[in-house]
Amino acid sequence: MISNRSYIIRAMYDWIVDNNWTPHVQVDAHYPGVDVPQAHVQEGVIVLNLAPSAVVGLSMKNDWFTFKARFGGIETTLNFPPEAVLAIFARENGQGMPFPPEPYPEELLQGKEENLETSPRLSAVEKKTDSEKSAVKSSSDKKKPSLSIVK
Repeated sequence: MISNRSYIIRAMYDWIVDNNWTPHVQVDAHYPGVDVPQAHVQEGVIVLNLAPSAVVGLSMKNDWFTFKARFGGIETTLNFPPEAVLAIFARENGQGMPFPPEPYPEELLQGKEENLETSPRLSAVEKKTDSEKSAVKSSSDKKKPSLSIVK
């Protein structure tokens, strides 16, 4: 059976754009097949602006999302499967939809076991030593963007 994730992402994208908001997606940068600028990945996750004015050639097919965007003035092609999307939301108000993390496909994991250790599925604090935990906690005290769950 085809996953409903890509359908829901497209529907939420259309809803966000129709309301003149700015659609963003949160992507698991370590999911197999994800091709995003690694310099912009934080704690295994990258947040991408999908506004029509920010991307070129946006294609959201059932099995693959692709588009071009500028990072540091350089046009970059981004590719990822819909299973790598952890959330879609509007920048202005955080309204959107989170998705449960998908298990990594076994056939794509060959040679990628080291990525599992840095996966966003494990919190950064869980992977740190006690001395590093206090540094992480103090840096995480700053207010970060949040995602509102719409029911």
